[in-house]
Amino acid sequence: MPLNHTELDDKNVQIGLSGWGDHDEIYPKGTKAGEKLQVYSNRFPIVELDSSFYAVPSPERMQKWSEQTPDSFGFIVKAYQGMTGHARGKIPFADTRSMFQAFRESAEEMQKAGKLRAILFQYPPWFDCDRKHVEMLRRTREWMDGFPLALEFRHQSWFHGEMMDKTLAFMREEGWIHSICDEPQAGEGSVPMILEPTRDDFTLVRLHGRNAAGWHSSGQPNWREVRYLYRYNEQELMEWEGNINKLLESTQNCWVIFNNNSGGDAAGNAIQLMNLLNLDAPELPPDQLMLFED
Repeated sequence: MPLNHTELDDKNVQIGLSGWGDHDEIYPKGTKAGEKLQVYSNRFPIVELDSSFYAVPSPERMQKWSEQTPDSFGFIVKAYQGMTGHARGKIPFADTRSMFQAFRESAEEMQKAGKLRAILFQYPPWFDCDRKHVEMLRRTREWMDGFPLALEFRHQSWFHGEMMDKTLAFMREEGWIHSICDEPQAGEGSVPMILEPTRDDFTLVRLHGRNAAGWHSSGQPNWREVRYLYRYNEQELMEWEGNINKLLESTQNCWVIFNNNSGGDAAGNAIQLMNLLNLDAPELPPDQLMLFED
């Protein structure tokens, strides 16, 4: 029986943002950078930790972030770029295995604190569906045993034709959490929205926006300002209300991360969706409320 949105609560659906440093509109004026996570974690129940993509955080840093947040708060930790094939040039580790081990030691601190929801392995557009990449996924799953892992593709070949069912079956067999994408349909370097959980306990949704013109801008100097420049309208968010209800027919919990950060739209859209789902939306500073008015 489909869930009605009035039956949802913050245990079934948790909505948050990618990073906590880029959303000035949710903080009182004058909030210092070192105070933002604590303020953020009292407004949203979950966050995507994206700085871990650029450098493996120290265990001490992970412990500190955990201590700054409420007991019920959760982190989706993005895997280091050297682990997913994004890194260009030499990585600062002796070999691949030691790189994974360093990340494990870091993530273990957050896991011990009960704050780690999943480690997100987002693979690049050139990571296509072939045997060597399937073996890389199996090795990654083995080396990261004991952690909840989410998997996100950026190459259409994983979901093209009959490969879609095979990919989903592989993810179920290996225990990967499906990271479902809402992103521009801009050629083979993007994936369709596949509303299929691969685990019955958790599913991750990442909303990247639908800026097709800016999606392939990573070679440009200002690509970070362009790629995720998109604001979801009310109709699109209402569609996601229905999508989340559909997902919850076959998965117990759904984490939703807004990654449309380029124009400062992520927080406003997250609050809109929380209101549509009758979830507890954050109270914002009075001097910031006008930023979310249409």
